[in-house]
Amino acid sequence: MRRRHRDETGRFLAEGPQAVREALAAGLVDELFLTPDAATRFPELMDPDFLDPSVRASLITDAGLATLTETVTPQGVVAVVRHRHHGELAPVLAGAPWLVVVLAGIADPGNAGTVLRTADAAGASAVVFPDATVDPYNGKCVRASAGSLFHVDIVRGGDVSAHIASLAAAGLRVLAADAHGAADLDDLVERGELATRTAWVFGSEAHGLPADVAALADERVRVPIHGRAESLNLAAAAAVCLYSSARAQRPLRSPS
Repeated sequence: MRRRHRDETGRFLAEGPQAVREALAAGLVDELFLTPDAATRFPELMDPDFLDPSVRASLITDAGLATLTETVTPQGVVAVVRHRHHGELAPVLAGAPWLVVVLAGIADPGNAGTVLRTADAAGASAVVFPDATVDPYNGKCVRASAGSLFHVDIVRGGDVSAHIASLAAAGLRVLAADAHGAADLDDLVERGELATRTAWVFGSEAHGLPADVAALADERVRVPIHGRAESLNLAAAAAVCLYSSARAQRPLRSPS
């Protein structure tokens, strides 16, 4: 399903049992398609106690499924899912989030989906996909998120600079992940500077953060390289940064 069609219909496709399971749990599925083999392997997806009666569930042949999926070896499960995002940051900021992620100019959907999954695991409240960043409903991004797309608030569209300004105005410290940043992540941890409400900004793996975007951050932070590797890939760097923040924030967060 192309982006234009996704935008026109307000729907996208989720493939695989994990993504579909989470979409069903979120109450966002309109239609569900399973091959007979998948219905046998994942019976919980068709369980009346789990499947909302409003969802139209159908068995489909492997050939029919192939017309819906983008993967070479589909897992036999596809759902038509409603969009679930905010068009602005205000609803997210109203909840006084501790950890927010901004994806600035990331074009690779696999990278974006993996960072989204990591953000969810680290306890982030929201992930922002500004203009010029890949669509969160891109099929590869949905698959890479492994269901996390349905767990955190998504902000889609808007100017990245405006988003950063809003986060700063709401009291979040804005940190830009930058391999050449002046601030060392280990130093920030040791000084206790991550024990605050924080927004992390990540750029593309190939090009990093645009200079004008990085300049808006309170700190440009590098992940230290202790061995001989040239650098970390985007997903690994994001995991290190987000878990460093999550650990520092843990004693301060109110129990949910």
